[in-house]
Order: sequence, then C-alpha cells, then structure tokens
Amino acid sequence: MPLLSRRKLLLFKLETSGYGVDPTPTPADDAILVSALVWSNANLKMIDRPAVRPSLSALQQIYGGRLVTFTFAAEVKGSGTAGTAPEIGQLLRACNRDETVVPSTSVTYLPVSESPESGTAYIYEDGKRIVLTGCRGNVTWALAAGNIVVATFTMTGHVGAQTDVTLPSPTFDSTSPVAWIGGSFTIDGYSAVISELNFDLGNQLAMPESVNGVDGFDEISIVGRDTNGSINPLDELVADEDYIGNFTSGAAMALTTGAIGSAAGNILTITMPAVYYRDAGIADRDGIAALAMPFGCGESTTDDEVSAAFT
Repeated sequence: MPLLSRRKLLLFKLETSGYGVDPTPTPADDAILVSALVWSNANLKMIDRPAVRPSLSALQQIYGGRLVTFTFAAEVKGSGTAGTAPEIGQLLRACNRDETVVPSTSVTYLPVSESPESGTAYIYEDGKRIVLTGCRGNVTWALAAGNIVVATFTMTGHVGAQTDVTLPSPTFDSTSPVAWIGGSFTIDGYSAVISELNFDLGNQLAMPESVNGVDGFDEISIVGRDTNGSINPLDELVADEDYIGNFTSGAAMALTTGAIGSAAGNILTITMPAVYYRDAGIADRDGIAALAMPFGCGESTTDDEVSAAFT
C-alpha cells in the first residue's frame, strides 16, 4: 500500500554503551517534534566496471557501501521545568555541545572539543522504520522577530535495519515555544534594531572509509568547526554605532539575545562573547537603510564561542 509522506516520526537517543551501539529509543521518552524530515544517501559508492568487451553496454555497478544523512527542523523551547533538559538536548549533544545542568535553575549548552557523544535515530515513515546508529552532525539556528526560534539539524549515521512496523504513538514535550518579541538584543553593548539573527555551529564532519565497517565506513567524527552567523541591523550614525568601523578594525564584540520568553523553564538566552564582522553590505528594510553583517564567532576562553542557556 502507498505510504503517506506526512506520517513520519523521529526518535533519538544518545549512545551510552559505546559508539554505534543502539540504545533502543522509545516513543514514550525519545520522540522529537520535527518538521521537514528527509533523508538521503551520503558517500554512496557504486563501483563502475570498465571492462573491455565486444558490447558497448555498461556492466552492472557494484554496491560498495553508504551512510545516510537526514535533515529536519525542530522548535527550540524549554522543557517547562527549570533545570530539566529541553526536548532537543540530546540532539545538541550529538552536535558536540556540552550540557551543564544546574538543578531547578538552568541547562546550558556550550561547544566541546573532546569526548564527543553520538546517538541512534529511528526514522518512521508511515509503515516502516529506518535505524541509523553513530549519528553526529551540525545545527543551524534561525531567530526572527515575531517568530519562534527554529533549529535545523543535519545528521549523518550508519544504516541499520529497515523493517515494516506499525507507526507508534509518541509522547512529545507539551511545552509551547515562544515568539521572539519584547527582547533586549545587543551587540557591542548597543541595542541594534535587527529583525533576524541566524547562526551556524559550523561543525565539519569526517567519514573515513574502512574495510572493517559493514557499510564501508569507520566512526563518523566532528573534526573542526567554524561558528558563524549574520544580522541585519538598521543603519545608524557613526556616533551611535560604527558598524563599518568595527568591521574594518576587526573588533571583537559581545552579542546577546537577552531573555527570549518569561516563564521559568521556557526561557532561552543565547550569548556570544567575541563575534567579529566578516563582511558588510547595504540592505533595505521597508525603505529604511539597513546593513547585512555576517560575522564569525571567536572564543573568549576555550570552547565558549556560543552559549544557549535554558532557564
């Protein structure tokens, strides 16, 4: 029978018994509310056989292994209880984010450069399920005035079993996301008038081939990152905020969204201690002069170029 493209479900759980060891995520505990969930082959190897023979027809290619990359968007929201990890917490940890929990107070995610974590994903597509183990990846964040915060994940994993199963009934976190309004955004200590903030953790993945891997690949690793983003502030007099001067001087500036939300357990604050502009361009927002300002994210100490705190 045909499968319906909208009847999908994602379960995700961190692998605590070793890389690639399926921890068996459950619909009751590990369901993630997502949209635009799709997957595709990654590093697929189909081997040509360029034999010389009387026929001009090509010989059948040989399958030599693959990984699978899947992408999806998730609402960024708290758990509803301060000090309890949000629904996307395990996904962030599989993108090389360290999770620090202060009971009854906060959960904060910062970059990490060692002891990486990985997870297993169950992707349900109406009447079948695909298991992907050893998943790691990257995430981009989109924040816009009057909209909820959205994180778009791109994860890659090793293909496990694909089986026909009944689509389970999941339990999702019932907390509702909040729109970004009434905030206190600042950069360089200045309350810039922006309508959008976008940033990319910039994780770089390595997928080394291996004759010992059943799919032809060894452990998927995050081997580097280049965290970067952009804002679109209204232009100002130099005396008020010298955007171009900060760009050309290479000034390192603190950026903060301020608190997004007001209810305990569902407040998000993003901070970047040392952003620097990488370019500057003119823009227009409803007839008002604006700027397009891409930026890079530097460290203040070590592994602290961007922090996401849920309080």
